[in-house]
Amino acid sequence: MKQIIAQCGLRLTKSLGQNFLHDANQLRRIVAAADLSRADKVLEIGPGLGPLTELLRDRAGEVLAIEKDARLVELLANSKASSPQPSPPEEEREKTGARGQASRAGFTLLHEDALKFLKRELRDWSEWKVVSNLPYSVASPIVVELAQAQCGPERMVVTLQIEVARRLMAAPDDADYGLLTLLVQLNYEPKQFFKIPASCFFPEPDVDSACVCLVRRPQAVLSAAQKTIFVKVVKRSFSQRRKMMLKLLKEDWLAEKLARVFEELKIPPQTRAETVSVEQFVRVAQMLG
Repeated sequence: MKQIIAQCGLRLTKSLGQNFLHDANQLRRIVAAADLSRADKVLEIGPGLGPLTELLRDRAGEVLAIEKDARLVELLANSKASSPQPSPPEEEREKTGARGQASRAGFTLLHEDALKFLKRELRDWSEWKVVSNLPYSVASPIVVELAQAQCGPERMVVTLQIEVARRLMAAPDDADYGLLTLLVQLNYEPKQFFKIPASCFFPEPDVDSACVCLVRRPQAVLSAAQKTIFVKVVKRSFSQRRKMMLKLLKEDWLAEKLARVFEELKIPPQTRAETVSVEQFVRVAQMLG
């Protein structure tokens, strides 16, 4: 990996979170957590120099990789991961939003900002798995965008900063339990967590990382309208962590209605949001809807 970077004269961009995972054992652990077969379609965000991409292509039936850095897109397009095809005509790019792509059977590489792509392309991801070493700078927004999607992926196996990973895995009363936890765990159950030391990356980041596996819950627990209320409740409840949840929610709902909800759900009035479970927040949203 160092040799490729040196040969191509690449200057890595810290703002894009370009710390490339090169440890073969860790890459294999990530792929194993994804539980892939030839029937699977995989979305990879931030393929970088492509070491994970190669493993995904070996095991999955279809891989869509999205890379923001044009220099890496060119490298990947000319590597064994992909043989390039001509870019689509200007009118086609405007229609699809694609800024350029290379593809071959079972593999497509897009030159795109992944977060903007996900917000714009409201496609059905329900039969896809996400397997990615996410750039630190956009890891949380990307995971939330996918987790809150109307048709989210079947499974997400993502490597990110260890502090973010702990928030995704947290339970009530944990120090890391908060807004991010609830926005993701509403639709996804955390299943697996393993730490990846900084030494497994080049260049080494200043922090450790972790891989988490999130599996979509069998059924959506809230309707679209109720989910909007859930998000509003959770955001308001964690807007000031040390304040009582009931007091914060009075800014948006009538005190009498909130009192009835808390009483029925047996949530004490002095409760703080950090002690309330996902299931309890779901019931609050349902009853306020």
